[in-house]
Amino acid sequence: MSSSRPSPDPRPVAADDSLAALVERLGHEFADPGLLRRAMAHRSWVAETPGSLSNERLEFLGDAVLGWVVADLVYGRFSDLPEGALTDLRKSVVNAGALAEVAVELDLGRHLLLGKGEDAAGGREKTSILSDAFEAVLGAVYVDGGTEVAYQVVERFIGPRLVEAVGTLDRLDFKSSLQELTARLGRGAPEYLLTSDGPDHAKRFRAEVWVDRGRLGIGEGRSKKTAEQAAAAAALAGLETEAEAADAADGRGGVDGASGAVAG
Repeated sequence: MSSSRPSPDPRPVAADDSLAALVERLGHEFADPGLLRRAMAHRSWVAETPGSLSNERLEFLGDAVLGWVVADLVYGRFSDLPEGALTDLRKSVVNAGALAEVAVELDLGRHLLLGKGEDAAGGREKTSILSDAFEAVLGAVYVDGGTEVAYQVVERFIGPRLVEAVGTLDRLDFKSSLQELTARLGRGAPEYLLTSDGPDHAKRFRAEVWVDRGRLGIGEGRSKKTAEQAAAAAALAGLETEAEAADAADGRGGVDGASGAVAG
């Protein structure tokens, strides 16, 4: 007796009008169309579709590619900025909230392959799912088209955001954003533990941020402020899932959930 469970869809991207539209937005025609479809496959869909693969490996690769390209863009375009500002600028465009905005621009939510439960729970609008999907798409582009094509995609969709973000560097305040988020989640106030090493003329600072006796983030920099801001940014990234769950419970959700990278 044959199984009634659905099998993976073998159709090429060109046969799917919605994915063909995504291909056009990306500006890259896939030699292996299945890569783009896999980039859309959330683990909840895979759990309901035997024999299929999730986008998690592509997401892992895309995250690394994104980090390298953005670092290269920031370093090359903003030669007058010090290290701390470069770090803040990079983080302002690669956090989950910012990447989810890019995913919305690409209309990735419409293309996602989600399990029935995740779909019903509003998964197509979740910050974490959208940002992960963008990284998976970038990973697929890299595997299919190589370094130059992946670089061009990041430059096209992230580059303009760098120009916008550089004007807000003086307002980037990850510490305030973290304090606001922990308060909203009913957590204790963040506390920072600072250490340093090196000679006075080249001292490096290391900051740990603790909330409710648990360490949430670590950051380093050439000043106490930079180290603390980096630690707060790391902690914010770690709290995004918890914030999304709180938003869902309150009936909020969407891509504005908990990026908290820029304090207005």
